[in-house]
Amino acid sequence: MCCPILDVSSVYNLFSLCTFFFEVSSDINDTGKIFGLSFYFMAMTLSVEMIDLLCPYGEIVEGDSVTLRCSSGSYPPAEISWFKGGTYLKYGQTYSISNISSDHSGEYKCRSRNEHGKKYSDAVTLNVMYPPKRVSVFIRPFGVIVEGGSVTLSCSSDANPPAEISWFKGGRFVGSGRIYSISNISSDHSEEYKCKSRNKHGEKYSDAVTLNVMCELIMVQ
Repeated sequence: MCCPILDVSSVYNLFSLCTFFFEVSSDINDTGKIFGLSFYFMAMTLSVEMIDLLCPYGEIVEGDSVTLRCSSGSYPPAEISWFKGGTYLKYGQTYSISNISSDHSGEYKCRSRNEHGKKYSDAVTLNVMYPPKRVSVFIRPFGVIVEGGSVTLSCSSDANPPAEISWFKGGRFVGSGRIYSISNISSDHSEEYKCKSRNKHGEKYSDAVTLNVMCELIMVQ
């Protein structure tokens, strides 16, 4: 019996990319020729790349537009699905985000699937940069502030990359860092205080808080 011969010269040299599975029928017609030969392969190579980054050096900043493209080799053609952190997003070879925000930060991957199998890409991470927002000042301890005590002001800020914090008393710079502490406080410290959060994408001031230092009451007999 003759063995069937398959000419794969027109398969675009995909041997280096994919694993092939062959199905051969045993039907032989009256002329002795074998027919019904077929083949298929499932996706073995899969990758995700970012394209159309409308920002320098590949950095992604709030407001930019980003497109993720999934590349897959398979036959029959595969159905592509997109996921963020395990949550399904949509079908299609590309996934586009316009006016991107910090909420879009996370890990993305695509899945290639046909009737013979499925495969997931490695995850890619979108790390969206943004200027400071939600800047607030908190006072500890809370309540009446009496001369001779200690007070700590802390500045809370949401920013990527992390912001540098500066402190101002009545508009005058008084210190840096997330925490501003005053020990042995006196009436001279009574004033409005606020912090400024700043990174390379912008800056934002907190609302002002007022320290009203009370004099210690001394009983004289």
